[in-house]
Amino acid sequence: MRKTKLKRYLPSPQDVRTNKALRPVEHLLARSEIWHLNRRSAAGAVFIGLFCAFIPLPMQMIMAASLAVATRCNLPIAVGLVWVSNPITIAPLFYFTYQLGAWLLNLQISQPNIAVSFGWLWENLATIGYPLLVGSLLCGWVAGVSGFVLTRVLWRLQTIKRWRERRARGRTNEKSSSQGD
Repeated sequence: MRKTKLKRYLPSPQDVRTNKALRPVEHLLARSEIWHLNRRSAAGAVFIGLFCAFIPLPMQMIMAASLAVATRCNLPIAVGLVWVSNPITIAPLFYFTYQLGAWLLNLQISQPNIAVSFGWLWENLATIGYPLLVGSLLCGWVAGVSGFVLTRVLWRLQTIKRWRERRARGRTNEKSSSQGD
């Protein structure tokens, strides 16, 4: 996707800064580097967003935004990618990370009567917490690094393509101008 197309989908810095709910952190949002869209900032934001999406804690968007500001990566991309784990995908995602963590730790996967409630989660946190955290950190790391590398490679390939197109246009312009003489 071209940079200009991607910018159409991202909120503008002015829109975010004028949001009344974000007034306490307005000074952080005024930093221009968190709004830049280049290979380094986009790839770092993809890593942050995907890594935070797998962290089994509430307020993943705040964590991603804080890391994006601290590392001067693109804020909208980092916060937007956290939504990989959304209300529809969060249950299968964390079930998979729990199973992966239990397998890595060589623990018996317990299948208690699952009730989708915070009470059940709080009661069983000691049993499922450690495998869930290990699996989530591993999946977050793998997804983040994969997204980082893929973003860097695709950005580089797009840049090379644009260079070649520009060079080809230059050659055709030279030919047409030399034929006109």
